[in-house]
Amino acid sequence: MSRAAVRPGRALRGEATLPGDKSITQRAIFLGALAPGPTRIRNANPGADASAALRMVRALGTQVRRDRDGCLLLGGGALRECDRVLDARNSGTALRLATGLLAAQPIQSVLTGDASLRRRPVDRVLRPLAAFGADISAREGGRLPPVVIRGRRLSGATVATDVPSAQVKSALLLAAIQAEGPSIVREEVPTRDHTERMLPAFGARITREGGSVRVEGSAPLHAADIDVPGDPSAAAFLGAAAALVPRSDVWLRGVSVNPTRRAFFDLLASMGAQVTFENERAAGAEPLADIRVRAGTLRPISIGAAEVPGLIDELPLLAVLAAFARGESEITGAGELRLKESDRIEAVAEALRAAGGTVDPRPDGWRIVGGGGLEGGDVETRGDHRIAMAFLVAGLRARRGVRIDDDGAIAVSDPHFLSRLRRLAR
Repeated sequence: MSRAAVRPGRALRGEATLPGDKSITQRAIFLGALAPGPTRIRNANPGADASAALRMVRALGTQVRRDRDGCLLLGGGALRECDRVLDARNSGTALRLATGLLAAQPIQSVLTGDASLRRRPVDRVLRPLAAFGADISAREGGRLPPVVIRGRRLSGATVATDVPSAQVKSALLLAAIQAEGPSIVREEVPTRDHTERMLPAFGARITREGGSVRVEGSAPLHAADIDVPGDPSAAAFLGAAAALVPRSDVWLRGVSVNPTRRAFFDLLASMGAQVTFENERAAGAEPLADIRVRAGTLRPISIGAAEVPGLIDELPLLAVLAAFARGESEITGAGELRLKESDRIEAVAEALRAAGGTVDPRPDGWRIVGGGGLEGGDVETRGDHRIAMAFLVAGLRARRGVRIDDDGAIAVSDPHFLSRLRRLAR
């Protein structure tokens, strides 16, 4: 366990290049393992979650080589049964996507994760996968990992996600591309669409219409070259820091501006920061841009259930920004935060109070009274990378700075976050 501290200092200036998007990287890893031939993933995310996905597919018989440009996978078109438990570590994405991937493979697999992941529900994936004919069981009546998958031939089906979750939707799509016959996967609330954008590059036949994706199952797949744009969730922390510290002016290069991922920066602009998108271009099927963020006087926010899916990873950070905004902010409809790496509603409330903030936690969010900023001090992160990064950002404006109890969890998504932040604040 290693402590880290950030104190107020100079305005943030300069530019930063972000790590490759974590969500896109993990999807490319699982599809690259399934598709025969060499798949090149450029700018792959270097964090622990992506590494867990790589270890899983390597254990399933995929050859993997990492280099400075990203990673190369040599898929064989079918996965090999592993003689040990597959460990997703802290990655909910890896565990849930692997569940859909392996449901159609003629092998038996057991999936688990760390103590945090073993407390996160998997029934939301298992229930709709059963419509394809999947044979999957889990602890506590199918609710919690470990997960036991007895792979078998699947049949196409029409299924709907129980909760707004891109992880669940993607697991269903990975099963659907291997099933016999057509499938339709529906979601009521739009979520990240990286899987739908990526599947055609690997040869999958899909059609998108509104909130539905039609998949023609059993299409022959082929390897692909995937260019991963910068992670907008990682960029959000540096953008928030620039918005928070007076006179700051920061460029974030090559960031994904996928419509399902840019909500944080749009909201940051509505709060009073100066946010512009420049040099918009494409990385394969994904749009990206350079984002410029300049400081501004922050206004309070009101976020409801309709906005939550597009902001789910950034909500702890927005709670921190709300503490510095001029007025009272409210975030509701975010009960899903209680099922993340930590109970993020309680973790944020506890950390804000420890830093001198005024916060009223609700079952599905918070009411936060801003205006006075934060005094700062020692904050517990509960081993959650989003909490750790959000409160290190707070330390740039908190009067006494902020010291977190453990910076190790940051490696889950952005191992070099703290060095980037300090470089901009020189």
